[in-house]
Formats: sequence, C-alpha cells, structure tokens
Amino acid sequence: MTDWFLALHPVWQALIRALIVIAVLFCCLPVVIWLERRLLGWMQDRLGPNRVGTITLRHRYKWVPEALKGKKIKLFGLPQVLADGIKAFTKEDIIPDGIDKLLYVIAPAVFVFPAFALSATIPWGPFPALTPIADVNIGVLYILAVSSLGVYGVVLAGYSSNNKYSLLGGLRSSAQLISYELAMSMALAAIVMATGSLKLTDVVANQHDAIWGLFRGIENWNILTPYGFVAFIIFIICMVAETNRSPFDLPECENELVSGYNTEYSTKKWVLFMMGEYVNMLTYSAIAAVVFLGGWHAIPVNFKILAESYPSTGDIWRLFDVLNGNSILGPLWLLVKMGMFMGSYIWLRASMPRLRYDQLMNLGWKALLPTGVANLIVVGIWIVASEVYGPVGGWLAFAFAAALLYILYRQYSKATKASETLESRQVTLVDIPKPQPAEEAVA
Repeated sequence: MTDWFLALHPVWQALIRALIVIAVLFCCLPVVIWLERRLLGWMQDRLGPNRVGTITLRHRYKWVPEALKGKKIKLFGLPQVLADGIKAFTKEDIIPDGIDKLLYVIAPAVFVFPAFALSATIPWGPFPALTPIADVNIGVLYILAVSSLGVYGVVLAGYSSNNKYSLLGGLRSSAQLISYELAMSMALAAIVMATGSLKLTDVVANQHDAIWGLFRGIENWNILTPYGFVAFIIFIICMVAETNRSPFDLPECENELVSGYNTEYSTKKWVLFMMGEYVNMLTYSAIAAVVFLGGWHAIPVNFKILAESYPSTGDIWRLFDVLNGNSILGPLWLLVKMGMFMGSYIWLRASMPRLRYDQLMNLGWKALLPTGVANLIVVGIWIVASEVYGPVGGWLAFAFAAALLYILYRQYSKATKASETLESRQVTLVDIPKPQPAEEAVA
C-alpha cells in the first residue's frame, strides 16, 4: 500500500493527503458543534439538543422484530446540526445596502481559508507517507504566518458591512491578534530552541527522547519540562484568544456590539464564519497536542527502550508500544487529545465571564509577553549550559536563571505598584432640599 502511494506523482500524493485531513476536520465539525451544545446544556443545568433524530420503531412496521416494536433509538439530538445546516443554506440570503459588496462576499472565505491551511504541516500519526501534507522545514513559522491571516477576514467583514458595531468588532480583533500573536510566538520559540528544528515532525521526535536527558524509559514531552509547561500555559491562553472564544470573544461581544463583525451576515456566509471558528479550534488543539503532548502517543512511556532493556518481556512491551500509538491507533490518540482541548474550550465558555477590553490588553502585554520572553531567555541559558556542562549543569543553570528572573520580576512589581498608587479621594454627598409648598413658593 505504501509503495503504491509513493509511486504516484507528488501532486497526487499531496492531493490525497489534503483530502484526508479535510475529510477528518469536516467529520469532526458536526460532532464538536453538537458536543458544545450538549455540554453547555449540562453545565448550565438546562436542556440541550436532545430530540432531533430520535427513531421510533412503530408497531405497524412489519420489518421490525416483535421484541423491538415500540422502542426508540435515541441519537440525543446529533442530527440537529444537519437540520441547522439545511435551514441555513435554504433561507434567503439578505445583503444590506451601502456595503462594499466585493469585500463583503469574500470576507467569509478569507476567514475560513487559514483554518484549513493551518493543518498542512501537522503530523497526524506515525505514517510519513500520508501525513503531514507538507513536512516543510519552516513548519512553526508557517503556523505563525498563516494564523495571522485569519484576522483579515474579520477586519474585512467589519469594514465592508457599513455598520459601526461591525467595524468596532473588526478593530478589536486586529488589536487582540497583535497582543497575543507575540506571546504565542515566544511560547513556540522556546520549544523550537529546545528542539533545534522548526519542523513539527522533529518536534514530535524530540519528545520521544529521554526526559530531561536523564531517564530513558520516560518520554520528554514538552509539557513535562519546566520551560515547556510555562510555554504550554502561554500557548493555551493565546490559543483561546486567537480563536475569539470566551472569555476573549470581544470581537463579537453581544452586549456591546450586537453581534460584532458578523452582525450584517446571514445564512450561508454566517455559517462560514461559524465553521471557520470551529475548524480553527480543532486545528489549534491539534497543534497543542503535537507540540506539547507528544503527538500521537497516548502516555509518555518509551516502550521500545523498555523492550530493549528487558528482553525477557520484550513481546509485552512491544504490544504496549503498538497500543501507545505506534500503529493505526496513533491518529485516534491524537483525536482524543484534541477532544480534551475542545472540552476545555467549552468549559471556559460555560464558566468564565467575558474580560473587559483593558483586562484583555493588560493580560497580553503585561503578563503573557514578558513571561514568554523570560522563558525564552531561560531556555537559551539552559541550552548553552547543557552543551558545556552536560544535562545536570544545564538544569542547574536553568534553575538559577529562573530564580533570578523571578526575583527581578518581584522587585519590578513592587516598584510598579508603588508608582501607580493613587491618592485617596473623598466624595461628599449633598442633601437635596425638599420642595416647598405652593403657597410659600408664591409668597
């Protein structure tokens, strides 16, 4: 099978890889939308979609066995997504007057395109012939470059709609992108420095090495390292902000902007915006799983090393290695990790209120970006010390640099608070005089 595929022209190979990835994303899309509705209903103590698609095996159906007549097959509202799609694509498409029609029409397509293009360099399993679509040397740079294009669709939608609320939503999205794209770049740069490569396949392979360079039986998942854990927290926050999800959904803030950048859109065009948002969530979840959680491996245990170390039980360890993801189960484990991140998206939406705009900016510029830069500096010190003094010396230098940066941060925070202290102010209420009777007023 692999030889037949590799014998094809490179164009056909790339086309087949692209169709496989797009098919997986499209298959996950309705399940994710349905799952969000169900989980939100459960978390908020209300009913979600639970009726559409229930099949009743009635008594008059002759082909139904007697034992099954009168039974109901519940799909728990899963076909609700299909019903909503049919409704959206058959309704009248209303286009407002006074808009820039060209930009208005192409904005949803500009928004959807980066969501699918981001998946081009993601390795979905241990099958180099089928995935990724293009194993380019600049995989991380490609992700950062393409992810910044999605904001163009939001800005064009807000600008072309001839609506001040839509325009404000588009401007908010551009400011939000600038604030969080830098912090995300610093988080990924720390991983790239530690890995020594921009290719996502190399990032995954590096996580299969011995953890911290010391223990060969445990894999070096980036989230299990101090610098990787800090980068993971930064990346997760920026990931939520990049996809305009709660609590960072200020571009479509209903209580301020009606519906934000997509206020003037309906039916098919509005569905494209919604579809682009969910595909973005799926793609960023896959990136987080690949960069920080070992890719397609289920648990951070290197069973191949265990099989070599303990030959008497080698068959058992090799079986565990197959179950751990070095087989057809690899893409399944990656989808499970993506599902964990999607559940976190939904959990945040159900439990956290929307941030104010100044809080959003402060978090991006005053917290995430300095933390990402400090983490990048510490990783650089760790790499140099590891080359000179070995793994133990590298980790000692890492701990010293992290402690020094923490002390400097504490001193800076104290100085900032002292300089920003406001003088105390007192407000005195004035008694309102009582109205006089009409006779006294006339006199």
